[in-house]
Amino acid sequence: MESTRSRIINFLSENQDTYVSGQDISNELEISRSAIWKHMKELEKDGYVIEARPNKGYRIIESPSKVSENTLQWGLSTEWLGKSIIHKESTSSTQIIAHKLAMENAEHGTVVIANEQTAGKGRLNREWHSAKYKGIWLSLVLRPNILPNLAPQLTLLCATVLATVLKEELNLDPKIKWPNDIMLEDKKVAGILTEMQAEQDKINYIVIGIGMNVNHDMKDLPNDIQYRATSLKLQSGKEWDITKLIQSILERFESTYMEYMQNGFSTIKEIWESYGYRIGEKMHIKMFKEVKKAILVGIAEDGALLAQYEDGLVNKVFSGEIEWFSKTE
Repeated sequence: MESTRSRIINFLSENQDTYVSGQDISNELEISRSAIWKHMKELEKDGYVIEARPNKGYRIIESPSKVSENTLQWGLSTEWLGKSIIHKESTSSTQIIAHKLAMENAEHGTVVIANEQTAGKGRLNREWHSAKYKGIWLSLVLRPNILPNLAPQLTLLCATVLATVLKEELNLDPKIKWPNDIMLEDKKVAGILTEMQAEQDKINYIVIGIGMNVNHDMKDLPNDIQYRATSLKLQSGKEWDITKLIQSILERFESTYMEYMQNGFSTIKEIWESYGYRIGEKMHIKMFKEVKKAILVGIAEDGALLAQYEDGLVNKVFSGEIEWFSKTE
């Protein structure tokens, strides 16, 4: 359920070009004028700059740069994604919290976000270093009405969302390394982890985790991954507003998800292939005990990667079989 403070922020954001009277807020939220005043003081503690004028009302003139439930709600233009936000200053993993909430019937579109993860993880239980205040560490709780075998499509959908935000809003040139890595100049900047709880023919819930390195300097990345990891700041030479970036991702994810639920995977597939890392290039692919040359040609409806071999056959391959960083003729 949306908090009173979030409702105040949303109400003010809908009327951000004018003052909103205390009486209007009281009528809208069904709370007393004194309760409104107390909430405004709490918002100021969170870093909001609120202008209050006698006989006019309240107006938020500046929101804080730090990530919190309140700052994310302010200006977030979504219908259902992020209406319930759980924010943690520090936690072991947003995935763990999201799974727990999902099992407790958290609503579709719940977002769990942290300023720091102490035990972040990626695919195959690989560690994900989640530096405090430097990146985006969040998980989404979804309850899609699709068959369990289609769940991998949501990983690919999420990848197109991240790539599109980086390209269209940050003017960067991202690529998607199948199935879940966002790359900038051959280095990983973001990853996606999709997990679900399902029955044979029904998904109970899906948790999608997103980790993105945003304002890391080189010293913020562990020594053993500096050669293969990067951040938006390292690639662009500038710092980014993490709150606004999260809002952009949530807004883009919601609209893309709704289009997917209405029209299926074909558009997502086309967009993914336009960003696909090394699509159209020859690669070394391990097949049993052989290493064969093949051209990566796209993805299948089930989310598998497709490769065309020298004999003309097109087969599905898996990430463990591809020598991503080898060069071939």
